[in-house]
Amino acid sequence: MASKLALRQYISLPPHPAGDFDHGDVHLQSGRVFVANTAAGTVEVIDGERLRHLATIPGCPQASGVLCAQGDTLIFAAARGAGKLLVIDPTTNAVLRTVAVGPRPNGLAWDPHRKHLLVADVQENQARLVDPQTGEVTAKVELPGRPRWAVYHQARDHFLVNIREPACVAVLSADPFALVEQLPVWSSGPHGLDLDQEGRRAFVACYGGTVVTLDLARGQEQARVPIAGPPDAIWHNHQLGRLYVAIAHLGIIDDAPGGHQRREHAQHEGRGTDPDRSGSAHHGLRCTTAAPLRLSAQLPRRCL
Repeated sequence: MASKLALRQYISLPPHPAGDFDHGDVHLQSGRVFVANTAAGTVEVIDGERLRHLATIPGCPQASGVLCAQGDTLIFAAARGAGKLLVIDPTTNAVLRTVAVGPRPNGLAWDPHRKHLLVADVQENQARLVDPQTGEVTAKVELPGRPRWAVYHQARDHFLVNIREPACVAVLSADPFALVEQLPVWSSGPHGLDLDQEGRRAFVACYGGTVVTLDLARGQEQARVPIAGPPDAIWHNHQLGRLYVAIAHLGIIDDAPGGHQRREHAQHEGRGTDPDRSGSAHHGLRCTTAAPLRLSAQLPRRCL
């Protein structure tokens, strides 16, 4: 039976320039959702439990990647328009420091053991390793093409970085920081990226309208699942074994089985569009833990 997400409500935000949001992440302890407001150059803070706007963090031009280091109580936000990284305290919303990380940072991935952050730059096609405590860039690696999203693969102590062209997932060892492998992806334009709970599979959402599942132990493709259109961010629900995919231009969330050989069903969830803009696009997807089946999706313009 198909599972269905119910649109619960919109959350009003302060007035800001027209345009899109980008990634978001959840501070699980508090349930706060941190969202990159690209058009306004801010990070918006949402109370994911009470469904209300809490605060606006300024100073993040062309805000793009947002990531929470859960065990270290830190939020990272990439300012693609300023070539810097904001390190934020999720309990006070204070910017603890900013770090220069290259001209156009975007994808982020956190190594919780070494306390290092991978920052993927979409202009120089490089990955930088950053120590957010000292603000030092400790290493950098040339990537095979323009990077998109990234994750840390704890089971193998590697970083995985989606590469738009050539379509592949770049595998970088965490120590030493180096490119060690490229996993080819069948569909064009890898974008969204997530792992299953055990770290055995990587889910790669591609602009070719497909989610490709990679077997990370074998380094090869395991499955292909069609989706409704070009994707943006994705999120794997470990509890349900389901993958949620934001479809950028249709304003929907596509619900696909996590890792099956073919798509069994797809619910085009959250079709309610932004009241200010018909056919709005979703970007970030994340879930709050206090209510583990509640999905947060970012819409353009004035509300979430």
